[in-house]
Amino acid sequence: MTARKKKWLLGIAAVAGLCIAALFIAAHRMAKEVEPYIRDQAVQYLEKRFDSDVEIGSLHISVPKLSPLQLLGKDWHGAKARVEGERVILRHKGRTDIPPLFRIKQFAFEIDLSILFDTAKRIPLVTVDGMEVNIPPKGERPGVATEQQREQKEDEAAEDTGVIFDEVHIRNSRLTILPRDRRKAALQFVLHDIRLESAGKNVAMKYRASLKNPRPPGEIQSSGTFGPWAADEPGDSSLAGDYVFEKANLGVFAGIAGILDSKGQFTGTLDSITAKGEATVPDFRLKRGGNIVPLKTKFEVQVDGTNGNTILKPVIGTLGTTGFRTSGTVIKHETDTHRTISLDVDMPKGNLPDLLTLAMKGETFMQGQIALKTRIDIPPLSGKVREKLILDGRFDITKGKFLRSTIQDQIDMLSRRGQGQPQNMEIDEVVLAMGGQFHMEDEEITFKSLSFAVPGSGIDLAGKYNLLEDMLDFHGTLKLSATVSQTMTGWKRWMLKPVDPFFSKEGAGTFLHIQVVGSSKAPKFGRDKGPADKK
Repeated sequence: MTARKKKWLLGIAAVAGLCIAALFIAAHRMAKEVEPYIRDQAVQYLEKRFDSDVEIGSLHISVPKLSPLQLLGKDWHGAKARVEGERVILRHKGRTDIPPLFRIKQFAFEIDLSILFDTAKRIPLVTVDGMEVNIPPKGERPGVATEQQREQKEDEAAEDTGVIFDEVHIRNSRLTILPRDRRKAALQFVLHDIRLESAGKNVAMKYRASLKNPRPPGEIQSSGTFGPWAADEPGDSSLAGDYVFEKANLGVFAGIAGILDSKGQFTGTLDSITAKGEATVPDFRLKRGGNIVPLKTKFEVQVDGTNGNTILKPVIGTLGTTGFRTSGTVIKHETDTHRTISLDVDMPKGNLPDLLTLAMKGETFMQGQIALKTRIDIPPLSGKVREKLILDGRFDITKGKFLRSTIQDQIDMLSRRGQGQPQNMEIDEVVLAMGGQFHMEDEEITFKSLSFAVPGSGIDLAGKYNLLEDMLDFHGTLKLSATVSQTMTGWKRWMLKPVDPFFSKEGAGTFLHIQVVGSSKAPKFGRDKGPADKK
Protein backbone atom coordinates (compact mmCIF):
# COMPACT_ATOMS: atom_id res chain seq x y z
CA MET A 1 0.00 0.00 0.00
CA THR A 2 1.38 3.39 -1.00
CA ALA A 3 1.93 6.17 1.49
CA ARG A 4 -0.69 8.21 -0.26
CA LYS A 5 -3.37 5.54 0.18
CA LYS A 6 -2.49 5.16 3.82
CA LYS A 7 -3.01 8.88 4.34
CA TRP A 8 -6.41 8.67 2.64
CA LEU A 9 -7.51 5.73 4.81
CA LEU A 10 -6.33 7.42 7.97
CA GLY A 11 -8.18 10.56 6.99
CA ILE A 12 -11.40 8.67 6.26
CA ALA A 13 -11.11 6.80 9.58
CA ALA A 14 -10.59 10.05 11.45
CA VAL A 15 -13.60 11.66 9.79
CA ALA A 16 -15.71 8.56 10.50
CA GLY A 17 -14.60 8.57 14.12
CA LEU A 18 -15.45 12.23 14.47
CA CYS A 19 -18.87 11.62 12.88
CA ILE A 20 -19.59 8.69 15.17
CA ALA A 21 -18.53 10.70 18.20
CA ALA A 22 -20.68 13.59 17.04
CA LEU A 23 -23.59 11.17 16.64
CA PHE A 24 -23.16 9.86 20.18
CA ILE A 25 -22.84 13.36 21.61
CA ALA A 26 -25.92 14.56 19.73
CA ALA A 27 -27.87 11.44 20.68
CA HIS A 28 -26.92 11.87 24.33
CA ARG A 29 -28.00 15.51 24.27
CA MET A 30 -31.31 14.59 22.59
CA ALA A 31 -31.96 11.85 25.16
CA LYS A 32 -31.35 14.35 27.95
CA GLU A 33 -33.67 16.86 26.27
CA VAL A 34 -36.52 14.33 26.23
CA GLU A 35 -36.88 14.42 30.03
CA PRO A 36 -37.36 18.20 30.47
CA TYR A 37 -39.59 18.24 27.40
CA ILE A 38 -41.93 15.62 28.87
CA ARG A 39 -41.91 17.43 32.20
CA ASP A 40 -42.81 20.73 30.56
CA GLN A 41 -45.53 19.06 28.51
CA ALA A 42 -47.01 17.43 31.63
CA VAL A 43 -47.08 20.71 33.53
CA GLN A 44 -48.54 22.61 30.57
CA TYR A 45 -51.25 20.00 30.08
CA LEU A 46 -52.32 20.10 33.72
CA GLU A 47 -52.22 23.91 33.89
CA LYS A 48 -54.29 24.41 30.75
CA ARG A 49 -56.66 21.48 31.20
CA PHE A 50 -57.61 22.30 34.79
CA ASP A 51 -56.85 26.03 34.76
CA SER A 52 -54.72 25.61 37.88
CA ASP A 53 -51.28 26.24 39.31
CA VAL A 54 -49.27 23.01 39.18
CA GLU A 55 -46.58 21.69 41.52
CA ILE A 56 -44.78 18.39 40.86
CA GLY A 57 -42.66 17.09 43.71
CA SER A 58 -40.65 14.72 41.55
CA LEU A 59 -40.80 13.39 38.00
CA HIS A 60 -38.83 10.34 36.86
CA ILE A 61 -38.54 9.52 33.16
CA SER A 62 -37.02 6.28 31.88
CA VAL A 63 -35.96 6.54 28.22
CA PRO A 64 -35.22 3.29 26.36
CA LYS A 65 -31.77 2.73 24.88
CA LEU A 66 -31.72 3.60 21.17
CA SER A 67 -28.89 3.74 18.67
CA PRO A 68 -27.55 7.18 17.75
CA LEU A 69 -28.98 6.82 14.25
CA GLN A 70 -32.42 6.02 15.66
CA LEU A 71 -32.31 9.04 17.96
CA LEU A 72 -31.09 11.42 15.28
CA GLY A 73 -33.40 10.00 12.66
CA LYS A 74 -36.31 10.00 15.11
CA ASP A 75 -37.02 6.40 14.16
CA TRP A 76 -38.61 5.82 17.59
CA HIS A 77 -41.71 3.82 16.72
CA GLY A 78 -42.42 1.25 19.43
CA ALA A 79 -39.90 2.79 21.82
CA LYS A 80 -41.69 3.92 24.97
CA ALA A 81 -40.60 6.25 27.73
CA ARG A 82 -42.03 5.57 31.18
CA VAL A 83 -43.02 8.63 33.19
CA GLU A 84 -43.53 8.44 36.98
CA GLY A 85 -44.51 11.38 39.16
CA GLU A 86 -45.01 11.96 42.87
CA ARG A 87 -46.57 14.60 45.10
CA VAL A 88 -48.50 16.46 42.42
CA ILE A 89 -50.64 19.41 43.51
CA LEU A 90 -53.08 21.37 41.35
CA ARG A 91 -54.20 24.48 43.17
CA HIS A 92 -57.05 26.81 42.26
CA LYS A 93 -55.45 29.90 40.79
CA GLY A 94 -55.15 32.54 43.45
CA ARG A 95 -56.73 30.33 46.12
CA THR A 96 -54.45 29.30 48.96
CA ASP A 97 -57.20 29.56 51.57
CA ILE A 98 -58.86 26.29 50.54
CA PRO A 99 -57.54 22.77 49.86
CA PRO A 100 -56.04 22.24 46.39
CA LEU A 101 -58.24 21.10 43.52
CA PHE A 102 -56.18 17.90 43.11
CA ARG A 103 -53.56 16.26 45.24
CA ILE A 104 -51.96 13.14 43.72
CA LYS A 105 -49.63 10.86 45.62
CA GLN A 106 -48.30 8.98 42.57
CA PHE A 107 -48.99 8.66 38.85
CA ALA A 108 -47.38 6.82 35.95
CA PHE A 109 -47.82 6.38 32.20
CA GLU A 110 -45.89 5.33 29.10
CA ILE A 111 -45.62 7.35 25.92
CA ASP A 112 -44.42 6.23 22.51
CA LEU A 113 -41.42 8.36 21.58
CA SER A 114 -42.54 8.40 17.94
CA ILE A 115 -45.45 10.73 18.86
CA LEU A 116 -43.59 12.75 21.48
CA PHE A 117 -43.21 15.85 19.31
CA ASP A 118 -46.52 15.47 17.44
CA THR A 119 -49.24 18.07 17.88
CA ALA A 120 -51.75 15.42 18.98
CA LYS A 121 -50.61 12.85 21.53
CA ARG A 122 -52.55 9.76 22.60
CA ILE A 123 -51.53 7.94 25.77
CA PRO A 124 -53.02 4.45 26.22
CA LEU A 125 -53.06 4.24 30.03
CA VAL A 126 -52.40 6.47 33.06
CA THR A 127 -52.39 4.96 36.55
CA VAL A 128 -52.98 7.17 39.60
CA ASP A 129 -52.69 6.18 43.25
CA GLY A 130 -53.81 8.27 46.23
CA MET A 131 -55.74 11.13 44.61
CA GLU A 132 -57.75 13.77 46.46
CA VAL A 133 -60.29 15.96 44.64
CA ASN A 134 -61.67 19.04 46.42
CA ILE A 135 -64.64 20.78 44.77
CA PRO A 136 -65.12 24.38 45.99
CA PRO A 137 -68.57 25.90 46.51
CA LYS A 138 -70.21 27.24 43.38
CA GLY A 139 -69.03 30.69 42.44
CA GLU A 140 -65.94 30.68 44.68
CA ARG A 141 -63.34 30.18 41.98
CA PRO A 142 -61.74 33.39 40.66
CA GLY A 143 -62.51 34.56 37.16
CA VAL A 144 -65.66 32.51 36.62
CA ALA A 145 -66.60 32.75 32.96
CA THR A 146 -69.93 32.66 31.16
CA GLU A 147 -71.08 29.39 29.64
CA GLN A 148 -70.01 30.51 26.13
CA GLN A 149 -66.63 31.72 27.38
CA ARG A 150 -66.14 28.48 29.30
CA GLU A 151 -66.83 26.31 26.21
CA GLN A 152 -64.47 28.44 24.12
CA LYS A 153 -61.81 28.22 26.83
CA GLU A 154 -62.15 24.43 27.04
CA ASP A 155 -61.84 24.13 23.25
CA GLU A 156 -58.70 26.28 23.28
CA ALA A 157 -57.24 24.27 26.17
CA ALA A 158 -57.89 21.02 24.35
CA GLU A 159 -56.28 22.38 21.19
CA ASP A 160 -53.25 23.65 23.13
CA THR A 161 -52.64 20.47 25.11
CA GLY A 162 -53.46 18.06 22.29
CA VAL A 163 -53.36 15.12 24.71
CA ILE A 164 -55.93 12.34 24.95
CA PHE A 165 -55.77 9.59 27.57
CA ASP A 166 -57.45 6.41 26.36
CA GLU A 167 -57.81 5.07 29.90
CA VAL A 168 -57.18 6.39 33.41
CA HIS A 169 -57.05 3.97 36.33
CA ILE A 170 -57.36 5.65 39.75
CA ARG A 171 -56.97 3.81 43.05
CA ASN A 172 -57.51 5.00 46.63
CA SER A 173 -59.06 8.40 45.92
CA ARG A 174 -61.36 10.73 47.81
CA LEU A 175 -63.89 13.27 46.54
CA THR A 176 -64.69 16.18 48.86
CA ILE A 177 -67.46 18.74 48.27
CA LEU A 178 -66.46 21.83 50.25
CA PRO A 179 -69.26 23.77 52.05
CA ARG A 180 -69.66 27.51 51.83
CA ASP A 181 -69.40 27.77 55.60
CA ARG A 182 -65.92 26.56 56.56
CA ARG A 183 -67.18 25.68 60.04
CA LYS A 184 -69.39 22.95 58.60
CA ALA A 185 -68.22 19.46 57.78
CA ALA A 186 -67.46 18.74 54.12
CA LEU A 187 -69.28 16.00 52.20
CA GLN A 188 -66.76 13.23 51.46
CA PHE A 189 -66.79 10.08 49.34
CA VAL A 190 -64.06 7.44 49.45
CA LEU A 191 -63.54 5.89 46.00
CA HIS A 192 -61.62 2.62 46.04
CA ASP A 193 -61.25 2.14 42.30
CA ILE A 194 -62.14 4.24 39.23
CA ARG A 195 -61.56 3.47 35.55
CA LEU A 196 -62.10 6.26 33.03
CA GLU A 197 -62.21 5.67 29.27
CA SER A 198 -61.87 8.56 26.86
CA ALA A 199 -64.20 8.84 23.87
CA GLY A 200 -62.43 11.84 22.35
CA LYS A 201 -61.64 15.51 22.85
CA ASN A 202 -64.25 17.51 24.83
CA VAL A 203 -66.44 14.40 25.17
CA ALA A 204 -67.64 12.81 28.39
CA MET A 205 -65.50 9.90 29.58
CA LYS A 206 -66.98 6.52 30.39
CA TYR A 207 -66.27 5.34 33.92
CA ARG A 208 -66.61 2.41 36.31
CA ALA A 209 -66.23 3.15 40.01
CA SER A 210 -66.30 1.49 43.43
CA LEU A 211 -66.82 3.77 46.40
CA LYS A 212 -67.84 3.79 50.04
CA ASN A 213 -70.84 5.88 51.05
CA PRO A 214 -70.28 7.81 54.31
CA ARG A 215 -73.81 7.66 55.85
CA PRO A 216 -75.25 5.12 55.87
CA PRO A 217 -72.02 3.18 55.38
CA GLY A 218 -72.08 0.80 52.44
CA GLU A 219 -70.45 -0.08 49.12
CA ILE A 220 -71.57 1.54 45.85
CA GLN A 221 -70.77 0.17 42.39
CA SER A 222 -71.39 2.68 39.62
CA SER A 223 -70.83 3.07 35.88
CA GLY A 224 -71.69 5.84 33.44
CA THR A 225 -70.19 9.01 32.00
CA PHE A 226 -68.24 11.89 33.53
CA GLY A 227 -67.32 15.27 32.04
CA PRO A 228 -66.18 17.16 30.14
CA TRP A 229 -64.30 18.76 33.03
CA ALA A 230 -65.47 22.33 33.76
CA ALA A 231 -62.23 24.06 34.74
CA ASP A 232 -63.84 27.37 35.81
CA GLU A 233 -66.55 25.65 37.88
CA PRO A 234 -65.51 22.04 38.68
CA GLY A 235 -68.87 21.47 40.40
CA ASP A 236 -70.57 21.98 37.02
CA SER A 237 -68.80 18.94 35.54
CA SER A 238 -71.47 16.54 34.28
CA LEU A 239 -72.05 13.16 35.89
CA ALA A 240 -74.51 10.42 34.94
CA GLY A 241 -74.83 6.68 35.32
CA ASP A 242 -76.30 3.66 37.09
CA TYR A 243 -75.51 2.50 40.59
CA VAL A 244 -75.90 -0.46 42.94
CA PHE A 245 -75.76 0.30 46.68
CA GLU A 246 -75.51 -2.81 48.85
CA LYS A 247 -75.52 -3.70 52.55
CA ALA A 248 -75.91 -0.15 53.91
CA ASN A 249 -76.33 -0.23 57.68
CA LEU A 250 -79.15 2.09 58.79
CA GLY A 251 -78.21 1.50 62.42
CA VAL A 252 -75.94 4.57 62.33
CA PHE A 253 -79.09 6.72 62.45
CA ALA A 254 -80.95 7.36 65.69
CA GLY A 255 -84.11 5.33 66.17
CA ILE A 256 -84.02 3.01 63.13
CA ALA A 257 -82.18 -0.11 62.03
CA GLY A 258 -81.91 -2.48 59.08
CA ILE A 259 -79.75 -3.26 56.05
CA LEU A 260 -80.56 -1.30 52.92
CA ASP A 261 -80.02 -2.33 49.28
CA SER A 262 -80.67 0.12 46.46
CA LYS A 263 -80.20 0.47 42.72
CA GLY A 264 -81.07 3.18 40.23
CA GLN A 265 -79.91 5.89 37.86
CA PHE A 266 -78.66 9.45 38.36
CA THR A 267 -77.82 12.49 36.27
CA GLY A 268 -76.63 16.04 36.87
CA THR A 269 -73.36 17.62 37.98
CA LEU A 270 -70.98 17.19 40.89
CA ASP A 271 -72.87 20.04 42.58
CA SER A 272 -76.40 18.78 41.97
CA ILE A 273 -77.57 15.24 41.29
CA THR A 274 -81.05 13.92 40.53
CA ALA A 275 -81.42 10.22 41.32
CA LYS A 276 -84.21 7.74 40.58
CA GLY A 277 -84.28 4.24 41.89
CA GLU A 278 -85.56 1.60 44.27
CA ALA A 279 -84.54 0.74 47.80
CA THR A 280 -85.42 -2.23 50.00
CA VAL A 281 -84.89 -2.88 53.71
CA PRO A 282 -86.17 -6.41 54.42
CA ASP A 283 -85.39 -6.11 58.13
CA PHE A 284 -86.50 -2.51 58.74
CA ARG A 285 -87.36 -1.78 62.38
CA LEU A 286 -87.51 0.94 64.99
CA LYS A 287 -84.92 0.43 67.70
CA ARG A 288 -87.46 1.19 70.40
CA GLY A 289 -89.96 -1.42 69.19
CA GLY A 290 -87.67 -3.98 67.65
CA ASN A 291 -90.27 -5.67 65.42
CA ILE A 292 -89.32 -6.14 61.76
CA VAL A 293 -91.56 -4.80 58.99
CA PRO A 294 -90.16 -4.96 55.40
CA LEU A 295 -89.80 -1.58 53.68
CA LYS A 296 -89.67 -0.95 49.92
CA THR A 297 -89.49 2.43 48.18
CA LYS A 298 -89.36 3.92 44.70
CA PHE A 299 -87.90 7.39 44.78
CA GLU A 300 -86.77 10.47 42.91
CA VAL A 301 -84.54 12.86 44.84
CA GLN A 302 -82.45 15.91 44.05
CA VAL A 303 -79.28 16.33 46.12
CA ASP A 304 -77.19 19.51 46.31
CA GLY A 305 -73.61 18.30 46.68
CA THR A 306 -72.39 21.60 48.10
CA ASN A 307 -74.54 21.43 51.23
CA GLY A 308 -76.31 18.06 51.25
CA ASN A 309 -79.78 19.63 50.84
CA THR A 310 -82.23 17.05 49.53
CA ILE A 311 -85.59 17.39 47.79
CA LEU A 312 -87.89 14.34 47.70
CA LYS A 313 -90.18 14.39 44.67
CA PRO A 314 -91.74 12.03 45.68
CA VAL A 315 -91.01 8.75 47.46
CA ILE A 316 -93.51 5.93 46.86
CA GLY A 317 -93.17 3.32 49.59
CA THR A 318 -94.58 0.08 50.93
CA LEU A 319 -94.28 -0.75 54.63
CA GLY A 320 -95.26 -4.39 55.00
CA THR A 321 -98.47 -4.35 52.92
CA THR A 322 -99.16 -0.63 53.46
CA GLY A 323 -98.58 1.84 50.66
CA PHE A 324 -97.67 5.48 51.30
CA ARG A 325 -96.35 8.55 49.52
CA THR A 326 -93.84 11.07 50.88
CA SER A 327 -92.54 14.36 49.51
CA GLY A 328 -90.62 17.22 51.07
CA THR A 329 -87.19 18.60 51.81
CA VAL A 330 -84.17 18.08 54.05
CA ILE A 331 -82.42 21.47 54.14
CA LYS A 332 -79.74 23.22 56.14
CA HIS A 333 -80.01 27.01 56.08
CA GLU A 334 -76.95 29.23 56.31
CA THR A 335 -77.37 30.14 59.97
CA ASP A 336 -78.51 26.71 61.17
CA THR A 337 -76.39 24.07 62.85
CA HIS A 338 -78.74 21.21 61.97
CA ARG A 339 -80.94 20.32 59.02
CA THR A 340 -84.62 21.20 58.79
CA ILE A 341 -86.78 18.24 57.74
CA SER A 342 -90.20 18.97 56.23
CA LEU A 343 -92.22 16.06 54.88
CA ASP A 344 -95.78 15.45 53.73
CA VAL A 345 -96.94 11.87 54.25
CA ASP A 346 -100.07 10.44 52.63
CA MET A 347 -101.26 6.93 53.52
CA PRO A 348 -104.71 6.57 51.93
CA LYS A 349 -105.41 2.92 52.83
CA GLY A 350 -102.97 1.45 55.29
CA ASN A 351 -102.95 -1.82 57.15
CA LEU A 352 -103.06 -0.89 60.85
CA PRO A 353 -101.07 -3.94 62.08
CA ASP A 354 -98.11 -2.86 59.91
CA LEU A 355 -97.84 0.43 61.82
CA LEU A 356 -98.53 -1.07 65.24
CA THR A 357 -96.03 -3.88 64.67
CA LEU A 358 -93.36 -1.35 63.78
CA ALA A 359 -94.14 1.01 66.66
CA MET A 360 -94.60 -1.33 69.61
CA LYS A 361 -92.92 -4.26 71.30
CA GLY A 362 -94.50 -7.71 71.16
CA GLU A 363 -97.57 -8.65 69.16
CA THR A 364 -99.98 -6.09 67.78
CA PHE A 365 -103.27 -5.69 69.64
CA MET A 366 -105.53 -4.34 66.89
CA GLN A 367 -106.42 -4.81 63.25
CA GLY A 368 -108.14 -2.58 60.75
CA GLN A 369 -107.50 -0.05 58.00
CA ILE A 370 -105.99 3.38 58.54
CA ALA A 371 -105.96 6.50 56.41
CA LEU A 372 -103.27 8.96 57.48
CA LYS A 373 -102.26 12.34 56.16
CA THR A 374 -99.74 14.36 58.12
CA ARG A 375 -97.07 17.02 57.92
CA ILE A 376 -93.78 16.17 59.63
CA ASP A 377 -91.42 18.97 60.65
CA ILE A 378 -88.13 18.57 62.51
CA PRO A 379 -86.60 22.01 63.07
CA PRO A 380 -82.82 22.51 63.27
CA LEU A 381 -82.63 22.30 67.05
CA SER A 382 -80.29 20.33 69.29
CA GLY A 383 -81.63 17.43 71.32
CA LYS A 384 -83.49 14.21 70.62
CA VAL A 385 -85.77 13.91 67.60
CA ARG A 386 -88.91 13.42 69.71
CA GLU A 387 -88.16 16.63 71.62
CA LYS A 388 -88.27 18.73 68.45
CA LEU A 389 -90.69 16.70 66.33
CA ILE A 390 -93.74 18.62 65.03
CA LEU A 391 -96.68 16.72 63.54
CA ASP A 392 -99.88 18.09 62.09
CA GLY A 393 -102.44 15.86 60.44
CA ARG A 394 -105.46 13.60 60.53
CA PHE A 395 -106.09 9.86 60.78
CA ASP A 396 -109.13 7.62 60.29
CA ILE A 397 -109.40 3.98 61.32
CA THR A 398 -112.11 1.77 59.85
CA LYS A 399 -113.00 -1.90 60.38
CA GLY A 400 -111.07 -1.75 63.64
CA LYS A 401 -111.06 -4.75 65.92
CA PHE A 402 -109.09 -5.54 69.06
CA LEU A 403 -107.25 -8.85 69.04
CA ARG A 404 -107.04 -9.06 72.81
CA SER A 405 -110.26 -10.65 74.06
CA THR A 406 -110.59 -8.58 77.26
CA ILE A 407 -110.55 -5.31 75.35
CA GLN A 408 -112.81 -6.57 72.59
CA ASP A 409 -115.28 -7.90 75.18
CA GLN A 410 -115.60 -4.38 76.61
CA ILE A 411 -116.12 -2.96 73.12
CA ASP A 412 -118.79 -5.58 72.42
CA MET A 413 -120.55 -4.74 75.73
CA LEU A 414 -120.46 -1.01 74.91
CA SER A 415 -122.17 -1.77 71.58
CA ARG A 416 -124.80 -3.99 73.24
CA ARG A 417 -125.66 -1.38 75.84
CA GLY A 418 -125.63 1.39 73.25
CA GLN A 419 -128.16 -0.54 71.20
CA GLY A 420 -130.25 -1.30 74.27
CA GLN A 421 -129.58 -5.04 74.12
CA PRO A 422 -127.12 -5.71 76.97
CA GLN A 423 -127.85 -9.47 77.01
CA ASN A 424 -127.77 -10.07 73.24
CA MET A 425 -124.63 -12.18 72.84
CA GLU A 426 -125.11 -12.25 69.07
CA ILE A 427 -123.75 -8.71 69.11
CA ASP A 428 -120.16 -9.91 69.11
CA GLU A 429 -116.84 -9.07 67.51
CA VAL A 430 -118.14 -5.65 66.53
CA VAL A 431 -115.93 -3.38 64.47
CA LEU A 432 -115.12 0.15 65.46
CA ALA A 433 -114.20 3.38 63.71
CA MET A 434 -111.81 6.01 65.02
CA GLY A 435 -110.62 9.31 63.68
CA GLY A 436 -108.99 12.50 64.76
CA GLN A 437 -107.19 15.70 63.94
CA PHE A 438 -103.95 16.16 65.86
CA HIS A 439 -101.00 18.46 66.39
CA MET A 440 -97.81 17.45 68.18
CA GLU A 441 -95.18 19.87 69.46
CA ASP A 442 -92.91 20.04 72.52
CA GLU A 443 -93.63 16.37 73.27
CA GLU A 444 -97.35 17.02 73.65
CA ILE A 445 -100.11 15.84 71.32
CA THR A 446 -103.18 18.05 71.08
CA PHE A 447 -106.27 16.43 69.57
CA LYS A 448 -108.62 19.02 68.18
CA SER A 449 -111.03 16.18 67.65
CA LEU A 450 -110.92 12.49 68.52
CA SER A 451 -113.89 10.29 67.74
CA PHE A 452 -114.68 6.67 68.53
CA ALA A 453 -117.75 4.80 67.29
CA VAL A 454 -119.26 1.31 67.42
CA PRO A 455 -122.84 0.35 66.51
CA GLY A 456 -125.09 2.08 69.01
CA SER A 457 -122.39 4.26 70.61
CA GLY A 458 -120.25 7.24 69.78
CA ILE A 459 -117.59 9.17 71.71
CA ASP A 460 -116.26 12.60 70.74
CA LEU A 461 -113.29 13.99 72.66
CA ALA A 462 -110.77 16.80 72.56
CA GLY A 463 -107.71 17.18 74.70
CA LYS A 464 -104.01 16.60 75.21
CA TYR A 465 -101.54 13.83 75.90
CA ASN A 466 -98.16 14.77 77.37
CA LEU A 467 -95.60 12.22 76.25
CA LEU A 468 -92.92 13.39 78.66
CA GLU A 469 -95.12 13.08 81.77
CA ASP A 470 -97.47 10.38 80.38
CA MET A 471 -100.53 12.43 81.32
CA LEU A 472 -103.97 12.25 79.69
CA ASP A 473 -106.47 15.13 79.77
CA PHE A 474 -109.44 14.55 77.46
CA HIS A 475 -112.99 15.86 77.72
CA GLY A 476 -115.99 15.25 75.52
CA THR A 477 -119.32 13.48 75.11
CA LEU A 478 -120.75 9.97 75.02
CA LYS A 479 -123.86 9.32 72.92
CA LEU A 480 -125.88 6.11 73.01
CA SER A 481 -128.80 5.16 70.83
CA ALA A 482 -130.44 3.53 73.86
CA THR A 483 -131.79 5.36 76.90
CA VAL A 484 -130.15 4.98 80.30
CA SER A 485 -132.71 2.40 81.42
CA GLN A 486 -132.32 0.37 78.19
CA THR A 487 -128.63 -0.12 78.90
CA MET A 488 -129.49 -2.08 82.07
CA THR A 489 -131.14 -5.43 82.85
CA GLY A 490 -133.57 -6.69 85.47
CA TRP A 491 -134.98 -4.36 88.09
CA LYS A 492 -132.45 -1.62 87.26
CA ARG A 493 -134.01 -1.31 83.83
CA TRP A 494 -137.38 -0.40 85.44
CA MET A 495 -135.96 1.72 88.22
CA LEU A 496 -134.10 4.02 85.82
CA LYS A 497 -136.96 4.74 83.43
CA PRO A 498 -137.93 7.95 85.25
CA VAL A 499 -134.50 9.47 84.71
CA ASP A 500 -134.37 8.74 80.96
CA PRO A 501 -135.67 12.20 79.95
CA PHE A 502 -132.86 13.92 81.87
CA PHE A 503 -130.16 12.17 79.78
CA SER A 504 -131.93 12.09 76.41
CA LYS A 505 -130.48 15.09 74.59
CA GLU A 506 -129.34 16.18 71.13
CA GLY A 507 -131.09 13.28 69.43
CA ALA A 508 -129.39 10.62 71.55
CA GLY A 509 -131.10 8.19 73.89
CA THR A 510 -128.29 8.86 76.36
CA PHE A 511 -126.07 11.92 76.33
CA LEU A 512 -123.23 12.30 78.85
CA HIS A 513 -120.28 14.59 79.34
CA ILE A 514 -117.23 12.41 80.01
CA GLN A 515 -113.54 12.76 80.71
CA VAL A 516 -110.45 10.59 80.35
CA VAL A 517 -107.58 11.52 82.66
CA GLY A 518 -104.65 9.83 84.35
CA SER A 519 -101.89 8.01 82.44
CA SER A 520 -101.85 5.78 79.39
CA LYS A 521 -101.05 2.81 81.66
CA ALA A 522 -103.89 3.59 84.09
CA PRO A 523 -106.52 5.78 82.40
CA LYS A 524 -109.50 6.96 84.46
CA PHE A 525 -112.89 7.22 82.77
CA GLY A 526 -115.76 9.16 84.34
CA ARG A 527 -118.44 11.79 84.04
CA ASP A 528 -117.32 15.32 83.42
CA LYS A 529 -119.29 18.15 84.96
CA GLY A 530 -119.99 19.88 81.71
CA PRO A 531 -121.91 23.14 81.36
CA ALA A 532 -125.27 21.37 81.11
CA ASP A 533 -124.64 19.20 84.15
CA LYS A 534 -123.57 22.14 86.31
CA LYS A 535 -126.85 23.93 85.92
